[in-house]
Amino acid sequence: MYAGSLLLVLIARGLARSCPVSCTCWNKAADCSRRGLAMAPSGLPVDTTNLSLAHNKVPALPAGYFACFAQLAVLDLRNNSLTDLPAGLFLPLEKLVHLDLSYNNLTRLRAGLLQAAHRLALLVLSHNPGLAAIAPQALAGLPHLQHLDLSHNGLTGIGPELLDGLPASVSLRLAGNPWICGCTMEPLLKWVARNLHQCNSDSRDVECAGPEAVKGIPLVTLTEESFKACRFSLSLDDYLFIAFVGFIVSIASVATNFLLGITANCCHRWSKASEEEEM
Repeated sequence: MYAGSLLLVLIARGLARSCPVSCTCWNKAADCSRRGLAMAPSGLPVDTTNLSLAHNKVPALPAGYFACFAQLAVLDLRNNSLTDLPAGLFLPLEKLVHLDLSYNNLTRLRAGLLQAAHRLALLVLSHNPGLAAIAPQALAGLPHLQHLDLSHNGLTGIGPELLDGLPASVSLRLAGNPWICGCTMEPLLKWVARNLHQCNSDSRDVECAGPEAVKGIPLVTLTEESFKACRFSLSLDDYLFIAFVGFIVSIASVATNFLLGITANCCHRWSKASEEEEM
């Protein structure tokens, strides 16, 4: 029994101290950056707290890749070829504080993807030009988030659900996106107006890419008056009144056409009778 337990301890220590040949490991940190990797390395120490896979060519990560890395606090995945992040990828990373996904080819962010990483303080998602939308609940459950970088992506708008899920004190970077400053941008405008005091915010550099009337105009120069038309709505009574007026107009139109028809027919008969009398 003792021998078996000792063997398990030795195996665990061996796994903790192992390091792939494509990485450098020391003091619970694993540096696998700039190695030209086309796939994520295996055999990393399970007690790793700081992992860098930056500046490689990794196109995807398996769903269970981080299953054994419960101690991971810093994860750097920037400048790879990632196009998607599978559901549950970050589920084991409850101690994750820093996550960098910049300079990839991400096209979406799934709802609940980061929910388990409730200690996350810094999230960098910048320079993913294909990232045109973020699921409303993708950033929910991150009460300690301090810095969120969404700059230089393909975002045209952000829904109120996404903004409502962010801590009030978060610093948000938004510049470099093709924002369409239509009605859907009003929630973001209000958020920016409330958070201009954030020293790391680039809110003043956020510009509208459309419509043409506001192209190139800084978002912060727009006011609630700019979105006044967006708040125009009709009540049930308004709709009923419009329907009633439409019905009356239709009846009046039919009656008018009927009277015009009768009048034209009478005029035709009168004209014909006059011609017969003259003969």
